[in-house]
Amino acid sequence: MEALIGTGAFLLHGSENAIGVCSWVLSEGKKTERQVRQKISVGKYREEIPMSDKRMENNRVNVTGKIHSGFRYSHQVLGERFYLVDIAVSRESGYTDIMPFMFSDKLLDVSQDCTGVMVNVTGQFRSYNRHEETKNRLVLSVFVQEAEFLEEEPGNDRESNRIFLEGFICKEPVYRKTPLGRQIADILLAVNRPYGKSDYIPCIAWGRNARFAGRLEVGTAVRIQGRIQSREYMKWLSQEKAEVRVAYEVSVSVMEQKAGGDKP
Repeated sequence: MEALIGTGAFLLHGSENAIGVCSWVLSEGKKTERQVRQKISVGKYREEIPMSDKRMENNRVNVTGKIHSGFRYSHQVLGERFYLVDIAVSRESGYTDIMPFMFSDKLLDVSQDCTGVMVNVTGQFRSYNRHEETKNRLVLSVFVQEAEFLEEEPGNDRESNRIFLEGFICKEPVYRKTPLGRQIADILLAVNRPYGKSDYIPCIAWGRNARFAGRLEVGTAVRIQGRIQSREYMKWLSQEKAEVRVAYEVSVSVMEQKAGGDKP
């Protein structure tokens, strides 16, 4: 089945396919997942994208995974409502990344329960600052521009979780070694958006990519390819109170300095 990669045309969610995709899951809840999936009509949904966004090729995400939660309301802009849903994406190692995806109610019917359905999405990895008490917290999610419900699972994690970014190093990279000698570099990448906005994407590089990143100066333009991953960490709120949080970042597989671009 051909995956949707481009962002040119759009299809509103009122199509025949769109109506039936998740209702089969609800009505056939007692059957096995495989039996239900065989009856799902494959639906394709595309968002109407402003012309300025169509030219932005510096932030591209394509992920295939299984819907892991219901849709939960996030916010509203000019009458358009946006909802978050978690999607579980499997790695070859067996670990599953569970990540938040932002859907518009104009893209598909968010009132349906699509939990357990396999979906391929194309969009952008975006960020915003949420104020918490005395400081801001960087919140990340994948903004979905296209979605396609699938009948089969992807073959491997490289095909099911891909991201391409072009941006600028906006914080001095932190290069370090693990106790076992593995080289790691933490990178914060600023990726420009239309209307003067930017997304700030945390990335982690390993080995040769880590050594390379450790030498880069703030303002250097780079290209990155990799996958989005999730990881849990312990956040200490006080000496006696802690909570488990989830961080999202790009695991870098390819990194190169952009020719002719050193400063934003």
